[in-house]
Amino acid sequence: MPRMREARRDDAAAIACLLGELGYPGCDEFIDRRLQQQLDHDDACLLVAEGDGGQLLGFISLHFIVQLALEGDFCRISYLCVDATARSQGVGALLIQAAEQRARARGCDRMELHCDARREAAHRFYERLGYEDAPKYFRRSLNQPG
Repeated sequence: MPRMREARRDDAAAIACLLGELGYPGCDEFIDRRLQQQLDHDDACLLVAEGDGGQLLGFISLHFIVQLALEGDFCRISYLCVDATARSQGVGALLIQAAEQRARARGCDRMELHCDARREAAHRFYERLGYEDAPKYFRRSLNQPG
């Protein structure tokens, strides 16, 4: 069974490889800096699943968001990735379970995530874990004139 732990700086290369599997190549150039920013952020958490041999099997990136008009806060999953060789072995479910425990400990009463429409297998995974589709996700690039 994988061991859950908080990410460390020396996980950067393995996390960059996993991000590449998600379709984010080229992270190697800046992953050290971004990883350190997340590790230093009080309202973020990065958990990894480590195999018996010490290899990273997956990770989950969390952000805790305080709500103004509601009693409980929420936790946003910004990234969840399991190595292709470890999928369908319960690693993702263990990462979600660890994330939900952290969220509850931080006063969150709900989880949310965005999952691109093309990731149909991921949709089925989240639905099996009790997550519901909440359509309408708006975004705007801040790199374009407004």
